[in-house]
Amino acid sequence: MIGREPYPDDASGPAVKVHVTQGESHVSSDPNVVMTTVLGSCIAACLRDPTTGIGGMNHFLLPDSGDRNKDGGDAVRYGAFAMELLINGLLKKGARRDRLEAKIFGGGKLFDGLSDVGASNAAFAERFLRDEGIPIVSSSTGGLSARRVEFWPASGRVRQRLVAVDNAPQDVRRPTPPPMPAVSSGDVDLF
Repeated sequence: MIGREPYPDDASGPAVKVHVTQGESHVSSDPNVVMTTVLGSCIAACLRDPTTGIGGMNHFLLPDSGDRNKDGGDAVRYGAFAMELLINGLLKKGARRDRLEAKIFGGGKLFDGLSDVGASNAAFAERFLRDEGIPIVSSSTGGLSARRVEFWPASGRVRQRLVAVDNAPQDVRRPTPPPMPAVSSGDVDLF
């Protein structure tokens, strides 16, 4: 989803904000583009060729479907497909594979008692990039919070904000609002 809107933290004027949602990837070398996503247990990989300023972001739900014969459809939800799609998109725009560098985000464990899919996603992304010879220059994975990630592909700048979640373990939930004060009605105080 692409739309022009003013970007408050960028003095260069209006930015093209690209929202990368689950199963999507986007590639650009435009210095006015900022790619954004919100992650829980999902992973976003931000890959970039620093020489050409061509970069991109993907967002995947699970490491691998286990079915190598899947085409399109729900294959976009899986890391293996998403990573290949992003790398190929970068190469088509003129990036060189031997200069690619990565920054990875996400993989949080947002719910108590469930399996740690986020840790599996992060381990997959690290292993995939290592096997492809793409260095990870920065990462923020795991933890108990969701993340909002913004990536400027031309410069490689990334900003991450942690987001509290209501279903998270007690120590990272949004604070409970304070109770309302007692109401006074005439001579009787009601509690």
